Amino acid sequence: MLGITTLLVVTAVVALVVQGRHDSMNVARARSLSVAETFAHAPGVAAALDSKDPTTLLQPRAEDVRRSTGVEYVVVAGTNGIRYTHPDIALIGDRIVGPYKEALEGDAYTRTVTASHGLAVNSVVPVPRPDGTAAGLVSVGIKVETVNKLAYPSIPLALGAAVAALVLTAGGAALVSRRLGRQTRGLGPAEMTRMYEHHDAVLHAVREGVLIIGADGRLVLANDEARRLLDLPAGAEGRAVTTLGLHPRTAELLASGRVATDELRPAGNRLLAVNLRPTGERGGPPGTVATLRDTTELQALTGRAETVRERLMLLYRAGARIGTTLDVTTTAQELAEVAAPGFADCATVDLADPVLRGEEPEPPSGEVMDMRRTALHGARPDHPLYPLGRVIGFVPTSPEGLGTSSGHTWLVPDLAASQQWRLPDPGQAARILEYGFHSLLSVPLHARGVILGMANFWRAQNEAPFDAEDLSFAEELVARAAVSVDNARRYTREHEMAVTLQRSLLPSGLPEQNALDVAYRYLPAQAGVSGDWFDVIPLSGARVALVVGDVVGHGLHAAATMGRLRTTVANFSTLDLPPDELLSHLDELVARMDQNETAGAAITGATCLYAIYDAVSGRCSVARAGHPGPALVLPDGTVEFPEIPAGLPLGIGGMPFEATELEVPEGSRLVLYTDGLIERRDRDIDDGLEQLRDALAGRDRTPEETCDDVLEALLTSRPGDDVALLVARTRTLDPARRVQWQVDPDPAAVAGVRKEAIRWLADRGLDEEGFVTELILSELVTNAIRYGSEPISVRLLYDRALICEVSDCSSTSPHMRYAATTDEGGRGLFLVAQFAERWGTRYTERGKVIWSEQSLDEPPRP
Repeated sequence: MLGITTLLVVTAVVALVVQGRHDSMNVARARSLSVAETFAHAPGVAAALDSKDPTTLLQPRAEDVRRSTGVEYVVVAGTNGIRYTHPDIALIGDRIVGPYKEALEGDAYTRTVTASHGLAVNSVVPVPRPDGTAAGLVSVGIKVETVNKLAYPSIPLALGAAVAALVLTAGGAALVSRRLGRQTRGLGPAEMTRMYEHHDAVLHAVREGVLIIGADGRLVLANDEARRLLDLPAGAEGRAVTTLGLHPRTAELLASGRVATDELRPAGNRLLAVNLRPTGERGGPPGTVATLRDTTELQALTGRAETVRERLMLLYRAGARIGTTLDVTTTAQELAEVAAPGFADCATVDLADPVLRGEEPEPPSGEVMDMRRTALHGARPDHPLYPLGRVIGFVPTSPEGLGTSSGHTWLVPDLAASQQWRLPDPGQAARILEYGFHSLLSVPLHARGVILGMANFWRAQNEAPFDAEDLSFAEELVARAAVSVDNARRYTREHEMAVTLQRSLLPSGLPEQNALDVAYRYLPAQAGVSGDWFDVIPLSGARVALVVGDVVGHGLHAAATMGRLRTTVANFSTLDLPPDELLSHLDELVARMDQNETAGAAITGATCLYAIYDAVSGRCSVARAGHPGPALVLPDGTVEFPEIPAGLPLGIGGMPFEATELEVPEGSRLVLYTDGLIERRDRDIDDGLEQLRDALAGRDRTPEETCDDVLEALLTSRPGDDVALLVARTRTLDPARRVQWQVDPDPAAVAGVRKEAIRWLADRGLDEEGFVTELILSELVTNAIRYGSEPISVRLLYDRALICEVSDCSSTSPHMRYAATTDEGGRGLFLVAQFAERWGTRYTERGKVIWSEQSLDEPPRP
């Protein structure tokens, strides 16, 4: 061993000497080239070459450079090769030797040449002018003997190092021998061989894969178990682990060299737990040792546990998401969205038509049971399934109806192999299979013993077919959803009943009258019916009453109360009461109704606005009981909110109501509304009034257009409270269609009134109404003269009907009665009632007005 070490040391010394000389030669080449390039590019060299006496200018500089750098010579020559400088002055003017023209072309070179003083390293560099042309050459040389002297000082050092290395090697060998002896406890080569064989046998016999990977990422050692688990190819040792055909994630982990503990990585159809530890922490060689365990079965158990956990989470989400609204269609869609894609790739829900209407579905009796496709989720737009809204007939005796008739799910693990599933519609079945669906699970939605519909779950991307575990989960999921669907169905039924009741209590149309052009809108609340109402009531004397009211609360009770209040207002209107008096009577009635109601059913809190518009005077009298005031849109587009005393809501009592008279120019629009239009949870009432002002202001619009614009501006979504909106454009009665006379309190004046009335009717083409009008005026004027007080006046109005009005300052009202055969009077009002379509009495601030209306064959247009 010592001889081998000596040989290696000698060889190393020789190599060092040779390498030193080689390096010295390279240094000489670099030095000569750097001196030549530095001198060639020095300032003034190119100009000196182009001067008349280059030698005088360049010879001193060249000698200075030669002495300072230690080179053999620095020669400057022209482009023709004639020397201008040289250490030997006798050689100045001679032509230089060698292929100097190569340097003139712009390429500097360095060569070893034979000079007069022996071998030398020579470098030739062109001297460039500013325009890029060569002005001459610079040749720098250094002798080889001088070069070799550079390496001589290193030879003694190399020899000394060799001797030192020899001594250290001998000492080290002795120390290593002693250490090996201690570590092997004196074991000889045979004993060491047996120990290695024993360790090798143990390494390959363990049921855990072991890999040793070097610091360069190459496989050093793999036992038999590792080869089996990773399916390693033959000759894997020495190859990079990334080239062994392993799964990319597994190869990346093995080559990373980091510490890993039980990280799961795929290997073929196995799942391995990989542990990595560095081998160099305790003095070993750098690298990594990896151990592998097959955890496929454990992962399968873990996967089943994870599946159970996911199913439980899905049921939890279903409880939170299904049934958020009381809408049947929305609930069905929520079921489909929960099931797909978490449980199935696609889910559809089909419900019986009675369920969608809120009715109780009838049990199947063997005939076709129609179901409508209500929800679909998880499929692409080009899916082959029946679209939403399609009616699907399920026959209980057919495969599709198995779940419907028996109340059990229908599981089809393999659609392609099921003949029963294909039988009803082979064409549709073929399209479904072509799309990629391969497994189906149909579960009936039943609640309280009644089948509501079917939930169908399809799989396409998920290659696993539905199994018994999926069946149990689907039944649990659908059972929960069925309760929500049934609740929504029953709510729909109750809601439809309430809406039907409410709409039956609201006006079905507008009455015929010429005083106002009216349009209305009614929007029920999102949460259900409420107690908002409106009404348009024609009154005597070309007058019309506008009513808007609101009952606090929702549901059937609010709707029924609204109907009672609307009926009461309509009845009070027949008495021709002023708005404030009518609200006072209504307030008393509501208070009595509250006293008779059971606890919790009181209606206190109802509000109402009552307005009477007179088409003759163009004035409007308004009173309100806790209701928002009207908006008045003038003909020029200006919007006003008149100050109307609010009054207390109906039923509270104790305070009188106050009416306000408004001047309403012809063509103005009166806008009445409930608080649901301007007040919302996310909007202050003042902001709502400003938005209403902006929606009403500006151009002239019809009442219908006004309703549309207001709802579009203020209701961006379905309202949370009922909204009633009433828009009325005002008209005034043409002065040519009305006339008024003062009557003297003398029975003889009746004849004059009859003559004036006949003449006025004749001028308007109403000759046929003359006889009846004479009779009515005679009776009414005679009663006013006999029983009333001055002043007495007569007014005729030609509107949709011919209106006769006789007013006086008495507060006593005549009553119709049956006169006995012996009575001389008492038949006047009876005749008036027989010849007039309507008649009545209304009270004024100064007395009363007795009026009658005669229908016309063709009432005039407004």
